[in-house]
Amino acid sequence: MRRLLVLGAGTAGTMVVNKLRRRLARTDWRITVVEPSDTHHYQPGYLLLPFGGYRPEQVVRPTAPLIADGVELVRGEVGRVMADENRVSLSDGRNLPYDYLVIATGVTPRPDQTPGMLDGGHWRKEIFDFYTYDGALALAKALDRFEGGRLVVHITDLPIKCPVAPLEFAFLADAHLRRRGLRDRTDLVYATPLSGAFTKPIASARLGSMLDDRKIVVEPDFLVERVDGTKLVSYDEREIPFDLLVTVPLNMGADFVARSGLGDELNLVPVDRHTLLSRAHDNVFALGDANDIPTSKAGSVAHFAVDVFADNFVAYAAGRPMTGRFDGHANCFVESGDGKALLIDFNYDTEPLPGRYPLPGVGPFRLLTDAAVNHWGKLAFRWMYWNVLLPGRPLPLPAHMSMAGKHVPTDEK
Repeated sequence: MRRLLVLGAGTAGTMVVNKLRRRLARTDWRITVVEPSDTHHYQPGYLLLPFGGYRPEQVVRPTAPLIADGVELVRGEVGRVMADENRVSLSDGRNLPYDYLVIATGVTPRPDQTPGMLDGGHWRKEIFDFYTYDGALALAKALDRFEGGRLVVHITDLPIKCPVAPLEFAFLADAHLRRRGLRDRTDLVYATPLSGAFTKPIASARLGSMLDDRKIVVEPDFLVERVDGTKLVSYDEREIPFDLLVTVPLNMGADFVARSGLGDELNLVPVDRHTLLSRAHDNVFALGDANDIPTSKAGSVAHFAVDVFADNFVAYAAGRPMTGRFDGHANCFVESGDGKALLIDFNYDTEPLPGRYPLPGVGPFRLLTDAAVNHWGKLAFRWMYWNVLLPGRPLPLPAHMSMAGKHVPTDEK
């Protein structure tokens, strides 16, 4: 009996075990997934919780029913991976041997990594995050109490989960404050370590103009060194005071990755960016946010990567070469407020471009253009997530990015 061990039952881990349970014979393969939490969270929903777009119960479900029959679910915290011994030690002393290991434990916000963010007495009082369930709920109450002042949306450093989410928050905050009649009494500031609104020039120009249109002040190249009371201080000593800070703390992989000697300085596992195979061990893979591939840490990346990985793994385990090559494909809906959103679609080599998706000329979604249909697409994705993606059912979208329906703007040619 061969053993596949998956660490983490988040988006990537759940999709992996559900897809591979159908592909690997039960008489030959034992599939186990290790997960400490008894609840699974729809993390894209965190963004909308502070604005009442979702109720808390809509973004949380029990973990166990999401895991396919025939997959062993082990409750526990990973203590260490002994990759040279092909086993994982849990924090309670249990040991789980494996023939193949998949690390899918994601990343988590680490406000403790920024001096003053937690130890100044302002956390969850004037300083909030929305990248955690508890943080998003606490921020909802803070926004209800907010009566104007300086609201700063801030990114500590990259990479982060869903890199467009801070932009979405800024757009949604603008719309929220206008509805409450508080926009004229509020200075909105977007502080980013990037030189612009996004990492790619065409999208950055489009998103940057949207920030300008909403009179949201961008503070670029802002690398925070510390939080000093109610102001951010950068390494070049620039200061941004705030009345309400909505921050994206440093995102880091699981601590056991560091303890196991498997990660980089952010506890991300170095892998081949096309096959997701560890660069150090030939039977270890890292999927979803847990690896160091140069693309967005987003659910769509996990989905497209797992599609490629499943075929590759079946071949690899059978002694055949992995012919599938993940191209870094990502697409993200970007809420722009007032019931509209953009859609961006890109990969390692091609930046987000305008056009229609997924069908050329038809769409129905519009790329790099805010439209109501994109907003409804984002809301509909929650149903797709629970009922199609997590169960590992096929979605009629290619894993690899297509140029069909896209065009390069004239001034970019």
